[in-house]
Amino acid sequence: MKISFTKGFSVFAIGFLLVGCQTSNTSEEESPANESSVSSTAETESSTVPESSSGLQEQTTGSHVHDEETEQIYAGYFEDSEVKGRSLSDWEGDWQSVYPYLQDGTLDEVFSYKAEHEGDMTSEEYKKYYSEGYRTDVDRVVIDENTVTFFKDGEEYSGEYVDNGYEILTYDAGNRGVRYSFKLAEEVEGLPHYIQFSDHSIYPYEADHYHLYWGDDREKLFAEVINWPTYYPSEMDGHDIAHEMMAH
Repeated sequence: MKISFTKGFSVFAIGFLLVGCQTSNTSEEESPANESSVSSTAETESSTVPESSSGLQEQTTGSHVHDEETEQIYAGYFEDSEVKGRSLSDWEGDWQSVYPYLQDGTLDEVFSYKAEHEGDMTSEEYKKYYSEGYRTDVDRVVIDENTVTFFKDGEEYSGEYVDNGYEILTYDAGNRGVRYSFKLAEEVEGLPHYIQFSDHSIYPYEADHYHLYWGDDREKLFAEVINWPTYYPSEMDGHDIAHEMMAH
């Protein structure tokens, strides 16, 4: 059975958001009108893509901030020379989608918290925005060395992925982020040709959660900023995840 990884737009992605972890020109969230790809390990190019009508941006997540330098990187301010390649081992583990917790109301306290402390939108508006961002029918992802397994509708699809470089993305707000790309080594029915990870790190770091984009067109994936399925360790329950989101 072949599953489709195209949904809503030309690709169905996961990536750069997380409730309470997004970089911004305000407290946590950025609001660029478009996103430009400015450099890559494999090539240098520029492109501009439309931003979501909400004015918000996909969020990244990663390590807690411990010093000024790390805080600047977390916020999306860094030099190109600081960016390093990463391997799939940074995302190794058993991961669950947060989308079911949004659907069952577990994350409502996060949206209420954001509405109270950030004030950009009401809790209902935040929930609507993140419903589009977190939306996915892949409820679990397992990464073991170079093998990535997608779980959808009770079916498992596994394949080997190899390094495909990265892109440094620049936003109108002035901050930036890095997408790490991996390519399917050998075509497997039901698996996307490309997957891309996004979190706050710009060099090797063991992720504690992330946003994943996938599809068959590498460049279209880099342009995706509306839908960013988000994954946390499978051993965490919904309330732990909600508290972690609010802690950022």
